[in-house]
Amino acid sequence: MEEKTVVLGVIGSDVHAVGNRILEEAFSEAGFEVVNIGVLAPQQEFINAAIETDADAILVSSLYGHGEMDCKGFREKCIEAGLEDIVLYVGGNLVVGKQEWESTKQKFLDMGFDRVYPPGTLPKEPIADLKKDLGIEG
Repeated sequence: MEEKTVVLGVIGSDVHAVGNRILEEAFSEAGFEVVNIGVLAPQQEFINAAIETDADAILVSSLYGHGEMDCKGFREKCIEAGLEDIVLYVGGNLVVGKQEWESTKQKFLDMGFDRVYPPGTLPKEPIADLKKDLGIEG
């Protein structure tokens, strides 16, 4: 497979590095070129890294519950930066408190994310989805 590049990071004021590292390992093993921008990453850092590396996808993690606030306007910023076709994934503990997953998922889809994953999602699911979304044969 032609190697596809993904930008991976933890958005906002979040410092959850362990999950980020696990995702980096899993996506690398699956054959992706992973650009890990680490934790505490603002939207612009994801976008800059995607432009610099000609990335095919941006994978956003958030575990501290403020993903909705941190991710608002992300798709629009990608479009402004010329990344209108980039695949955008988000996952983790995206909202504060117990909210119904379907409504949380819909919020992020409405914000322009292609796929949204709940807490505890194993890496194999977004890896399989990304292969589908990028037209890579499994």
